[in-house]
Amino acid sequence: MRYAFIRTQEAVHRVTRLCAALAVSRSGYYAWRDRPASARAVADQRLLPELCRLHQQAREEYGAIKLWQALTQTGVSCGRHRVARLRRLAGLEARRVRRFRVSVERHQLPPPAPNVLEQRFVTTALNRIWVGDITAVPTQAGWLYVAVLLDLYSRRVIGWAMSAKPDQQLTLEALAMAVRQRRIQPGLIHHTDRGAQYSALAYQRQLTTLGLPPSMSRKGNCYDNAVAESFFSILKNELVHHQRYRTRDDASREIFASLKGSTIASGCIRAWAI
Repeated sequence: MRYAFIRTQEAVHRVTRLCAALAVSRSGYYAWRDRPASARAVADQRLLPELCRLHQQAREEYGAIKLWQALTQTGVSCGRHRVARLRRLAGLEARRVRRFRVSVERHQLPPPAPNVLEQRFVTTALNRIWVGDITAVPTQAGWLYVAVLLDLYSRRVIGWAMSAKPDQQLTLEALAMAVRQRRIQPGLIHHTDRGAQYSALAYQRQLTTLGLPPSMSRKGNCYDNAVAESFFSILKNELVHHQRYRTRDDASREIFASLKGSTIASGCIRAWAI
């Protein structure tokens, strides 16, 4: 806002020159400057310190909706859109933890498979395309690693595994479960990112044995595996971000209940009976 800019600069430059440069009248500026603060502005000034306190109390992990919910729990009545606006003006942003990635020397892995899928996340039947990924869930006892395989047609989890180690056995167990539950059809595409567990010789040999042609995302492009990325994002929003697990067993029990026949639907994870 031009008036607000003039207010910040009037101690350095003459108001006449500032108004002329910004094409506003001096009388309009003085009327704005001397006008009493509105009831809304006064309310905003009272709310802002409380929002900053809750933001720090939540270790900078809350987004606009959770911050609004925390504010209402303190007995303060306020609209969530106002909280979002004040949060934005104050520069309050949720601290995001970057996804876990295993760092492996390039020469230790075979060349990645081509990106057969090319972000075409549509298929006409079951067991035409499977997509997979790994994520890490924090607990007080350490990380719990979760690997899943989803059928792209139904968006249903058909194989999963959990472990304290992000090793090859984790992804192989998820693949084995998917194979037990589904009948492999000729040409079924297996798509993942370029993670070490999927690029490893043991995993690639297993795909060859099963007759599953591999497809891999381009380097550093999360959109190439967007369905699996979205699944884990929703899973964490529903089960992880709002609580802290004491042990890996605590986390695995709750995640197991959610993964059992789960599917992505309407922005949430719905559980189906196997």
